[in-house]
Parts: sequence; C-alpha cells; structure tokens
Amino acid sequence: MNPKVSIIILNWNGWEDTVECLESLLKIEYDSYDIVLVDNGSSNESIQKIKEYCRGEMEVKSEFFKYSKDDKPLKVAEYFEDDLNKVSAEEIKELSSKRNLFLIKNHKNHGFAEGNNIALEFAKEKLDPDYFLLLNNDTVVDKDFLKELVKVGNTSNKIGAVGPKIYYYDYKGRKDVINFAGQKVNLYTSSGKRYGMNEVDTGQRDSIWRTDYIEGSCLLVKKEVIEEVGMLDAKYFAYWEETDFCIRIRNRGYILFYVPSSKIWHKVPVSSPSKLKAYYLTRNRFIFMKKHARPVEYTIFLMVFALKFTYLSLDLLYNGGMDVYLSFLKGIKDGLIYNRIYGSLKTE
Repeated sequence: MNPKVSIIILNWNGWEDTVECLESLLKIEYDSYDIVLVDNGSSNESIQKIKEYCRGEMEVKSEFFKYSKDDKPLKVAEYFEDDLNKVSAEEIKELSSKRNLFLIKNHKNHGFAEGNNIALEFAKEKLDPDYFLLLNNDTVVDKDFLKELVKVGNTSNKIGAVGPKIYYYDYKGRKDVINFAGQKVNLYTSSGKRYGMNEVDTGQRDSIWRTDYIEGSCLLVKKEVIEEVGMLDAKYFAYWEETDFCIRIRNRGYILFYVPSSKIWHKVPVSSPSKLKAYYLTRNRFIFMKKHARPVEYTIFLMVFALKFTYLSLDLLYNGGMDVYLSFLKGIKDGLIYNRIYGSLKTE
C-alpha cells in the first residue's frame, strides 16, 4: 500500500485558484491521501464558492486538465479552528478518503506559517499520516507528482523532505519554463542560488539532487521529521518560514532532495511591491539570519546588506512608492530590535 499523505492547502480570499488546485488533485495517480483545506479568515465568498465546487455546481476551466463531474460531490467536513480538539477519531476514520475534504475555518488570517500549523496539528493528531504535503492553493499538479515524491522519500530514512520541479503556470504563454529546480542557501549573504529559474525545460534539470531548500509551495515532509523538528515557526507570519524549516530539518541530520520527475505549475505572482511584503521580507531576513548564521556569517551579511541598501531603497521608492519604502525601513528596525531581544534563542 502507498504511504498515507495529508495534503494541506491554505486559502485566503483565493477560491478561484483553490478550486483549480483541488480539481487537479482529484486526477492524481495516488490513492492514499486526505485533503485538509484551511481557510485563513477569508473576507470574500471563498468558503461558499469552494463548497459549491465540492457539490459539483461549479465547472473549473483549466489549460492543464478537463473538468469532470464524475468525482463529485465531495463531502465537506467543516470545523472552526476552536473546535478541532472536539473532533472524534470515529468521525475522522469514517470521513478519511480522497473523496472527502476537511475544511478548517480560521477566525482570522494567521499568516502562512501558523495557518499551515493549525492544519498540520489537526492532521497529525486526527489523520496520522506517514507524510505531510504543504501545497500552495495557486498551483496545479501533474497526475504523477505525489507518487514520484513519495517514491524518492521512501528510499532512505535519512531523507527528511522532498520537493518537485516547479514550472511557471504561465510564462509569456509557455508552460515549460522552470521556476524552481532546487536551491543553494548562502548564510553569508542571506541569498540563494536558485537552479533552473527562467530556463526552458529541455531536460537539463532532470537529475535528482540534494538541495538546501524546498519551496513551501510544494513540500513533502515525513511524519517523524515533524515530530522531531517541529512545525513552521509562526513568528515569521509570511516569508522565510519555509527556509527556516528546511535549515532546521538539515540541522537534525536529514537531507532534502529535488525530484524532477514530480512536476507542478505555480502561479508565481508578478506584481508591484506591497507594504506587507516589503515589511515581512525584510524583517524576517534579519530574524532568520540571527537564528541560523554563525557570528562571522551574520557580520558579513550586515556588511553586504549595508552595501545594497541604497540600491534596495531606490528600487522600492521607484516601484512601490514612499509607503512601501517606509515599510522596508520599519522591517529593518523591527528585525534588528527583535534580534536584540530574542537573539540568544537558537534553533530547535
């Protein structure tokens, strides 16, 4: 039998993407999985629309698959986040199937890290899977993506997590342009060498290899790793949490693998900088570096960041405006202050 996988998807005001992702999941060549969908305090009609889709009342159009009503309806088991500890094992056992959907309704937007953690805790306690899969709602998956990930994950107890080859959902009309094929993390600069990015796929990234980092848009992690390493660090809220998670997994002696035979397509956002993104990307960079870098690495990082400061400032002012730039400055301040208070805390 295939190992059991709990697939965790986070939705926040993005039901159009979510139903396309769900429809692609229903077509995969893998039988042993549950879907746990977390609505992270959406303020639009996301929950209503997702339930309409599950009842078979909404046709999903996509260039990646043909919609089918044959696998509808999906039974939706709904829970508010406060009631998850009241769910009985008997109820879960009866509902656990790929034709059912566990829908957790959060009262507010907890951010990417904590939103996923709520689902991870639910799945760990109630579903008892062998693997957890974090999957962005703005992705579409290949029918063999999960089978290929699990196959590699099963080859060694030393493998803690694996991730797929990620294509752009639409790169100037093309579907064969790579966005992610593994990444090297540099703790001297806080930057990373991202392999395959913007390359047309001609087979040049078809080797399985060890990677420092797996994108949180599709990350398969073993149950024992979650039990040993813990979950995502909620203080990040958004951005850098999966990098932190991957480093923590590696620090426990596990290895990560990029699996090119597993393929997904990601709607990588292309937009002007926002205040929240500028703030959290900047603040969390400092939190991450203080947490994981050695003193010499952190010192060099500060020097490199200082050299880049003028360029970053001008870029944000030009592309985002004064409000975005002020959020960037606040991110620097809060990141440094956070480290001054909590800098002695080390990774788990």
